[in-house]
Amino acid sequence: MRVQRTAARLVLTALTAGYLWAVAWMTLRAQPYGADIATGLDRLLRWFAEHPSTAWITFDRLEFASNIAMFVPLGILAVLWFGVRGWWAAIVIGAVISAMIEGSQAILLSTRVPDVRDIVANTLGATAGMLLMLLLAFLLTPRRS
Repeated sequence: MRVQRTAARLVLTALTAGYLWAVAWMTLRAQPYGADIATGLDRLLRWFAEHPSTAWITFDRLEFASNIAMFVPLGILAVLWFGVRGWWAAIVIGAVISAMIEGSQAILLSTRVPDVRDIVANTLGATAGMLLMLLLAFLLTPRRS
């Protein structure tokens, strides 16, 4: 049993480290994305704008949704680390890491634009991941008769 716990901790540690590295790579590079991605994104957004049913999909909305999606795994990982009773840690960690990213962008990266909306979106994403884990815990917990 102890070996299984240790193995699970090692896997969780590796997943957490990989996730945090990916977030740092995406958020702390001098340029948010390369020219190829920017061109493709511009094309896609222009296509959305040309169609009435998708004209509401703008860069700002897409970026906000992407920031939410990027932090959903953080909420999941926080619940795996701190358990169901430590659910609140996901919100705190999401807000703190997001504020650290935005602060780093403001201080270290003149090519990036820090934004309070990113902190809100990232915290929402961590909260969504936490809520997903709480829902799974509720659904998977055996009922007492």
